[in-house]
Amino acid sequence: MIATLLLAAAIPSTHDLGKAEGQCRVDEKGPAFLVDVNGLKDRKGRLKLELYPADDADFLADDNLLVAAGKPFRRVEVAVPATGPVQLCIRAPGPGTYALSLLHDRDANRRFSLSVDGIGFPGNPKLGWSRPSAAAARAVVGSGPAHIGIIVNYRRGLLSFGPVEK
Repeated sequence: MIATLLLAAAIPSTHDLGKAEGQCRVDEKGPAFLVDVNGLKDRKGRLKLELYPADDADFLADDNLLVAAGKPFRRVEVAVPATGPVQLCIRAPGPGTYALSLLHDRDANRRFSLSVDGIGFPGNPKLGWSRPSAAAARAVVGSGPAHIGIIVNYRRGLLSFGPVEK
């Protein structure tokens, strides 16, 4: 019983996977993506930025499986700022090519709802009824921070012309 409790305490919750590895710290050097978030429909809810391997088999795969297999996975979650420009930072495991996704979880329920939430990817690929390929959502980072922009798109009331200013 005690061993089970210790094991359970050592396993991070699904919502915490990749957060410590993805967190950017002031003056920390190394590869990271500085993401300018554009096209927010409103200023409510949470933003979730995730980094995946840049291949179709692993892009948007279950985070538990990626972490268990030792594959790159990072996550940053923040409340949507009430005003001003929105920029997120996510650490990369090393220089290279990764696939990124950005979710605007407007109702903050930690689940993607096609009719409510917004989603975006580097390169702003055209979104249809299926997810984009990893190649369409990839970005490259070197030994230091890489600046990229992601436009958030919504199924209803598409906005893709910049952040809402309040």
